[in-house]
Amino acid sequence: MKTLINTNKITLATLKSFANRNKDNLFCKENSSFDGMVDCVMPSQNRNFKKTTIEPNNTGYYRTGIQGIYTVGSGRDYFTLYKDDQFLGIEVLNCCGVTILATKK
Repeated sequence: MKTLINTNKITLATLKSFANRNKDNLFCKENSSFDGMVDCVMPSQNRNFKKTTIEPNNTGYYRTGIQGIYTVGSGRDYFTLYKDDQFLGIEVLNCCGVTILATKK
């Protein structure tokens, strides 16, 4: 299982490559998400990592195909390295909220 991430510049391509290399060991954590009732991004109530999957045959450039990960494109997605005691992955920040795609160490 290869979990290495090139931290020089993390991009959407890096995120997709990381997901494809680790598709059997992917976890997603939603720290915040857009709430239409208040018209802004709000903290999520459940901030635990949960197992996630990749949709087969998902072809759109900004559609990652990764359940729980949302991107908006046009340079409005920000990607950073994420690591803690148990997980290593990529944090995605945009107008949809903050999510983390990771694998268990």
